[in-house]
Amino acid sequence: MSSSSSQKKEWHGTTILAVRRDGVTAVGGDGQITFGDMAMKHGAEKVRTLRDGAVLAGYAGSAADCMALLERLEAKLDEYNGQLQRAAVELAKLWRMDRMLRRLEAMLIVADRENILLMSGSGEVIRPDDPLMGIGSGGGYAEAAARAMLDHSEMTAGEICEAALKIAARLCIYTNDRITVRVLE
Repeated sequence: MSSSSSQKKEWHGTTILAVRRDGVTAVGGDGQITFGDMAMKHGAEKVRTLRDGAVLAGYAGSAADCMALLERLEAKLDEYNGQLQRAAVELAKLWRMDRMLRRLEAMLIVADRENILLMSGSGEVIRPDDPLMGIGSGGGYAEAAARAMLDHSEMTAGEICEAALKIAARLCIYTNDRITVRVLE
């Protein structure tokens, strides 16, 4: 597993952010779905709870591909007794080696109370050095805003996640302000 920075494929129409503070993890996303240069949907929910609410997952990429990966991740979580890191590594191996899965165009942020992980189809499972990570076309904006709030406020993880996503929506043309945030206390 790598903790270094990696090149991230940009998924237009999506911003996903994960933040952890004081033992609480929040994952949020905007609601915009684009097709080419047109916004097709504004209220999509790109953040899901898995394993009876013990794991949060946000996705960027093709919705059908993401749903297929989330189903497989949930199966791996069951197989490895809820151990997110192990399940993520095993899914990444499968994703990289399986002919059909290799074609899936998606990126996931998955998180539990201890971990935030980025998963991609190139076999990466990245745990960030800091307690936050953003993906998608507005991910950098959201991550920068969240980093400032972590350093200079007493806001909760959920509050930071929502506020940072709203800032990203003001800057990124592929991100809207219909925010969904899920929190693990």
